[in-house]
Amino acid sequence: MKPDMSVVVLATALVTAGSLAAQAPPSLADQVRAAETAFAGTMARRDLTAFGDFVSTEAIFFGRASSLKGRPAVVEGWKSLFDGPAAPFSWAPETVEVLASGTLALSSGPVLDPSGKRVGTFNSVWRLESDGHWRVIFDKGCPVCQCATPPGAGTTEEQIRP
Repeated sequence: MKPDMSVVVLATALVTAGSLAAQAPPSLADQVRAAETAFAGTMARRDLTAFGDFVSTEAIFFGRASSLKGRPAVVEGWKSLFDGPAAPFSWAPETVEVLASGTLALSSGPVLDPSGKRVGTFNSVWRLESDGHWRVIFDKGCPVCQCATPPGAGTTEEQIRP
């Protein structure tokens, strides 16, 4: 006796639906971490257009001398960093925190030169926008602190945090 194909199709659909339901959706922090990682990937791929897609229309990127305000200014200001075959630096999130409201997040981590040496730290504030995409609204990098810590004094982080 051959099984009824509608029963086979229904059983397959139920098994598939059950396995999908068992997979928890990524947390908001995981979503932001993935967005930051993909954002950094645009530099590695040398894809300025994709870079711009991660930048909010209201973005402010802080620079050494002045700030870049708005997506067009940010993209234009970063354009020269996408010239050439190799990225001048890379970055990856170490820390991601999301507000309880789920609308704003901070990502922070190392900025590395092409040899892998840490040359700075980035700090990006992300906003969940109305189209469901996380985009950077504030971005500020800073150089690596070369401060010496006296023996036994702990790190600055330990000194200022309870």
